Amino acid sequence: MRATALRYLRGALNQPTADFRPGQWESIQAILESKRLLVVERTGWGKSMVYFLATRLLRNAGAGPSLLISPLLALMRNQLEAAARIGVKAETINSSNPQDRARIEQALRDNQVDILLVSPERLADDAFVQNVLSPIADRVGLFVVDEAHCISDWGHDFRPDYRRIVRVLQALPSNIPVLATTATANDRVVRDVMAQLGKDITLVRGPLLRESLKLQNITMPSPAARMAWLAETIPTLPNTGIVYVLTKRDAERVAEWLRIVGISARAYYSGVLPRPSDGALVDNALKQRGIAVEQFNLYDEDVKSALFREVLEEELLANRVKALVSTVALGMGFDKPDLCFVIHFQRPSSVVHYYQQVGRAGRAVEEAYGVLFHGEEDDAIAAYFIKNAFPPQKNVSQILEALDRSEGGLSTRQMEKCLNLSSGQIKQTLKFLSAESPSPVTKIDNKWVATPAAKGYMFDQSLVEEIATIRHLEQRQMQTYMRHQGCLMRFLGEALDDPDVRDCGKCAGCQGRPLLSPEYNRELTNRAAIFIKRNFQPLSPKKKWPSYGPLPIYGFTGMIGDAFIAQEGRALSLWRDAGWGRLVADGKYVHGRFDDSLVTACVTMIREWRAQPYPQWVTCIPSLKHPDLVPDFARRLAVALGLEFKPALSKVVDNPEQKTQANSYQQAHNLDGVFSVDPANVSATPCFLIDDMTDSGWTFTVAAALLRREGCQAVFPLALALNSPRMD
Repeated sequence: MRATALRYLRGALNQPTADFRPGQWESIQAILESKRLLVVERTGWGKSMVYFLATRLLRNAGAGPSLLISPLLALMRNQLEAAARIGVKAETINSSNPQDRARIEQALRDNQVDILLVSPERLADDAFVQNVLSPIADRVGLFVVDEAHCISDWGHDFRPDYRRIVRVLQALPSNIPVLATTATANDRVVRDVMAQLGKDITLVRGPLLRESLKLQNITMPSPAARMAWLAETIPTLPNTGIVYVLTKRDAERVAEWLRIVGISARAYYSGVLPRPSDGALVDNALKQRGIAVEQFNLYDEDVKSALFREVLEEELLANRVKALVSTVALGMGFDKPDLCFVIHFQRPSSVVHYYQQVGRAGRAVEEAYGVLFHGEEDDAIAAYFIKNAFPPQKNVSQILEALDRSEGGLSTRQMEKCLNLSSGQIKQTLKFLSAESPSPVTKIDNKWVATPAAKGYMFDQSLVEEIATIRHLEQRQMQTYMRHQGCLMRFLGEALDDPDVRDCGKCAGCQGRPLLSPEYNRELTNRAAIFIKRNFQPLSPKKKWPSYGPLPIYGFTGMIGDAFIAQEGRALSLWRDAGWGRLVADGKYVHGRFDDSLVTACVTMIREWRAQPYPQWVTCIPSLKHPDLVPDFARRLAVALGLEFKPALSKVVDNPEQKTQANSYQQAHNLDGVFSVDPANVSATPCFLIDDMTDSGWTFTVAAALLRREGCQAVFPLALALNSPRMD
């Protein structure tokens, strides 16, 4: 049997002399003996090859299809190509292929699928369970859980939907082999995963050291200095790589900067959508997939983003871009063997995150670089993610109480009307609750209802607090790693409980010197600083009022037609950001007046903006709390532009601050009847509408609609800062 498996391995890899890595054949053999395994091996070891080869051998013996649960379906295309070379017919059901689902379901019924790959979220889909999972449950030949650390509450990437996997496992016959795999689990997580997978679990664990990877840490607080370093260093590095950032906005900003300095780079993150300049790239990708442009335009944004991320991955795999600038979305599962560098623009929150991401590099090359930067913003971002990892008890209580009061349940939109919680908070809480056992909520059609388990349900707050404590300890461990003077690979291995820890001999610590120069060009730094200050944020106009009529006084409902809609606006900065954002915050909360340099910066932004039809006057959003702050700035800006300032709006109701309102319904409703318009101060010509800060955009939307209703031809919103929750 080993000889047959080896022949398949060589065919899959298209390498006639390939051989099993230590532990691979032993894992396959255990699966063939119907055992349950937890395999903890470094990235690039070949975990996917274990379950594809085992599937081929089991199918040869007459077993049913394998079922693979993985959060990484969109990142497994190259592994699937290898599986196809040995005749493994793999199908995947995910958000990017809705057009294929009926065909796949029929192929499963006809026993024409060797392995089915689905995301854990699919287990929450009643239609999937009924139409796909139930018909094959009795004949599953192998059950695979990829990235099994997600099962563990203690894991760095815990996902509530993974709890459903444990319940599926418990329902499977005991003679069905089970394979759980991960590259990122310390002893605590391993123990937790093994306990949840059930008894008689065999652990297969290998060393984490990657021989080709050369690690280096650089502390460089200034984002502009780091951007200058990237601009100067990336062109000197071989082949292609990934630049990791912590936020979507940073992905866009760093990618744009790299393009400006002549480096081919693109932003990659969950939700990324093609820009107008990507038209030819997208058209070609759709043509290859047999998808008409008209059909693509009808997809929702999640499906569009999933398809576009595939296109971006293909660009990197084919070396048509030098780098992708990515969030954690391009972490687990992406396999490009000749990736030669991974640079972290900001410090990840844990050693586990860092090892997983830096492990993308150096799989099939003799030398690859892993460079970790520490910036001034890192700790604040990490603290924000820790704080928001789990839904707080008050959110749980509010949702369960609302469902209990309702007749027939509530949709998420209806919850927004009766609860001051964001759409994201509501969905996060419902996902967590629906994965509990027994679950206090269930979904019937498009509405959520409370179950009998909701009575007396209490969130395990002590567990959440314990996990938060661990996350803070992990953050401090990363701070220690940044300062470490010894072998960096040894530090990572010890932190991850590697059973075979030793010095790598290649990192900056072992070499006693920097591998890549930590110096940066001052002229490039100045250019980057100017770029950050001119990285103006577009403000897209809203096109529809929130559902359920939040603005009865003004009478705004349904679509925001051409008669009332605002033009696309601009924000000068991100709140408290390294560009103008800090100066805006100081002006609002320290000095009580915005600096004249912000007026000059806005004039520059307006000149580059080239708004059409060009505004002929200036007005602003009024405030009762700070009555002079924004009008004073708007008047100075009007003078600088040579335009007239008109106080067209006044505030007649002292409403709560907009930042206390969590969702679109509440944000819009909070503005109903708040402003009045002075018709004598409204000109028919276009205007700039000024505010100090914007977050949801509803203040601009309502104010613009009021001005338009009084006859203003066009309203161009302009904010000094776009708020980011983590920076407030």
